[in-house]
Parts: sequence; C-alpha cells; structure tokens
Amino acid sequence: MSVRVQRESFDLGRELAALSAGNLAVGGLASFVGLVRDFDDPAGRSPQGGTALAAMTLEHYPGMTEKMLERIEAEANRRWELEASLIVHRYGRMEPGEPIVLVACASAHRQAALEACQFLIDWLKTQAPFWKVEETAEGEGRWVEARDSDEAAAARWLQKPKAAE
Repeated sequence: MSVRVQRESFDLGRELAALSAGNLAVGGLASFVGLVRDFDDPAGRSPQGGTALAAMTLEHYPGMTEKMLERIEAEANRRWELEASLIVHRYGRMEPGEPIVLVACASAHRQAALEACQFLIDWLKTQAPFWKVEETAEGEGRWVEARDSDEAAAARWLQKPKAAE
C-alpha cells in the first residue's frame, strides 16, 4: 500500500512499473489518471456551455489528507485481494492537461484490480479532504462544489462488500 500527496507531477509508466515490479503474482493492473480539463463542467455533462479554465488549484490539510487517503486505501485492500495499491494525489496550481491524481491497483485477477480502482477513485472524489478552485481565462477564481453524480457513484460502495457476504 502506498499513498503520496505531492506538488510535483508523476510519471505514469514509472509508477505502474514500480507497483508490480518483482511480483509475479500480479495478473491484473488497473489504473485511473485524472487530468485538469480546459473547461468547467458543473452539471457533469459536456464542455458545451462550460467556461474556459486557465488553471485549477487544489488545497489540502497536510497530515489530515494523508491519513484519510490511507484509510480509503486500507478499505480497498480490506474489500479486495490486492497485491499492491497506489494513490498519488497532487496539490497546488495545475494547468489544463496536467495530471491531478493516479490510482492504481494490482491483483492476481483483473476483476479485483478493476473494482478496487473504481472504488478508490469514487471514494477519493467524495471523501478526500481536497478543495478545488478553478481559475477562468479572465482570472476569476471559483470554488468547485461537489457534484451529485460523484456522491451517487460513491454511494454504491456503501453496500455490504462481496467478500463479507
């Protein structure tokens, strides 16, 4: 298990190679990378009607953020048989196209890796203590509100885990 909160970017290939290096029990490796878009999407639909963005700034509380990410990652490892897992989340100012977050899960079989990866990103979107400010092309800064679709995605994981049935 591994959690990092950092200002600097990450190398996706290097991170994934390190996650499974030397572990021949890994049969499936799933990952998700979140990127900064060049438009806001308050309704969670499409860029049509959105406002052009120049940057996004993520703020967090050091110490508290890492502890919460570790709890989320531990829950994924409790629910699924994972060989390894990784969360790398950036903070600070990022421009469109830059990576924000990497979630990766390695397991003996693809289903566990895929489900755990989706669980991690769904819970990060709703449980991780990050605050986002979008900067428009005109320089205006706006706080990003939570979306109902993110809450709905995370809520499906509140069911009893399959392993516990």
